[in-house]
Amino acid sequence: MVLTSKQRAHLRGLANDMPAIIQVGKGGVSDNLIRQIDTALEARELIKVRLLQNVDDDPEELARGLANVTGSEVVQRIGKVIVLYRPSKENPGKGGIADL
Repeated sequence: MVLTSKQRAHLRGLANDMPAIIQVGKGGVSDNLIRQIDTALEARELIKVRLLQNVDDDPEELARGLANVTGSEVVQRIGKVIVLYRPSKENPGKGGIADL
């Protein structure tokens, strides 16, 4: 799935006021973290992931890696905050992209 610039802008606007619900810490990306992200994407479609200060990995590479593993799309990455989007398999449209 490839987002258009209009869809990406719309999702960035929706994510602006959202809190980060997933935090990546010193342990980095684990199987449990990937399951949590996958579950959150299914439930919400649009999530924010915060990388804590002690994460040594490059945020851009980490964002691309998380998107590849979870089958999602990186909406944006600002500093150590990543916004991911993936349509829900059970209830598509609750993430706001159906509004376009």
